[in-house]
Amino acid sequence: MKKLSFLLILLCLIIFGKGPGLFSQTDLSEGWEIKEAKRQPPKKIMDAIGVKPGMVIGEIGAGRGRFTVYLARETGPTGKILANDIDKKSLGDLEDRCKKNGFTNVETIIGAEDDPLIPDDTLDLAIMVYTYHHLSQPDDLLKNLKPSLKPGAILAILEMRDFELDKELHIDRSKPDPKTPPIRDRILKSARETGFELIRIETFIENDYIFILKEKNN
Repeated sequence: MKKLSFLLILLCLIIFGKGPGLFSQTDLSEGWEIKEAKRQPPKKIMDAIGVKPGMVIGEIGAGRGRFTVYLARETGPTGKILANDIDKKSLGDLEDRCKKNGFTNVETIIGAEDDPLIPDDTLDLAIMVYTYHHLSQPDDLLKNLKPSLKPGAILAILEMRDFELDKELHIDRSKPDPKTPPIRDRILKSARETGFELIRIETFIENDYIFILKEKNN
């Protein structure tokens, strides 16, 4: 009887994302986010880009915090997340979400389309998750982000691979000379124009890339 009770408790923990294994990756996700967290395992991504306790991280285009809450948990009470977006309502939802989850290390920042408005020399790392391809002025935003990065800080840009991105943006690559270059070429061009260099591309996520950039030494 005791063994049966233990198994029932363990099953409940797993179902609600509090137990070991795959579901522990999604225990901060809500609704549709659960599917995204399985596609983009937060812990694997954070390990790949070097997120550690105590870091100050800027998330550009944080929205209502699908990824922010994982960053907040990983960096811990000695760290800080500066969550930027141009959507005031989404940031309000993120603040409520952090209160519900007990995170006190997240500060929201309402930015401009071309400027995240994050204070200078504050970030150990910056990240964009499905944000770059929405930007109308990506180069201006990256230029204005640079002063916020501490020396040696990296910028991680997580983006869909082209077959999905083209579908979302209605790009037909069967036509000659499509106006929009592949995402790798777009990000490399932005890096060159804004003084960043590509360090590496992580490809362990089946349908996404993680571009790791760093400010280029003059």
